Order: sequence, then C-alpha cells, then structure tokens
Amino acid sequence: MKDHKKISTFNQLIELEHGKIGTETRNDYEEKSQMFIISEMLKEARKEAKMTQEELAERTGTKKSYISRIENGKGNIQLSTLIRIFEIGLKKHIGFTFL
Repeated sequence: MKDHKKISTFNQLIELEHGKIGTETRNDYEEKSQMFIISEMLKEARKEAKMTQEELAERTGTKKSYISRIENGKGNIQLSTLIRIFEIGLKKHIGFTFL
C-alpha cells in the first residue's frame, strides 16, 4: 500500500501513483488521460450539436462504431481525423498548446 501521508500536491500524488515523468507507466497514464479528455470533449460537443453518433459519422466519412470507440476512450485517433470530426462534423475549431 502506498503512503499518501506526505502528499501535499496533485503532482506528488500523480508521481506516487504513476511514476516520474518520462517513465513508461507515467507515459501510459498521460496518454490515457489525454484520450479521456478528448472523448469527453467529443461527446459534449456532439450532444450540444444535437447529433447522433451516426449523423456525425456520416458528416465526417467515418463509421458510427468509430465515433463510439473514440467517445468511450477505446481507440487511437489520428490528428487529421480528430480535426475532421470537430471542424467539419461539429463546426468547432481546434487549438493546440504545447508545454
């Protein structure tokens, strides 16, 4: 069992639970976290647009099952496809920040 008594910041907690930045376990955690965020943003934007997964898939030249996998955080997505889904399918602009 991990000792959480000396934890005082979120970053310390993440490091304790998932390892230091650059380690395989931390990279895996970061990748899954980002996919979760993208999946939630997609679901919210699609529902805000009052579209079904099928309608979004038709607009973007993908399949409903693909949209579903992304929304459930189950699949990898290419950047070009992500842009197409948001910008063409949902009429939303995407911005990136590199830290």
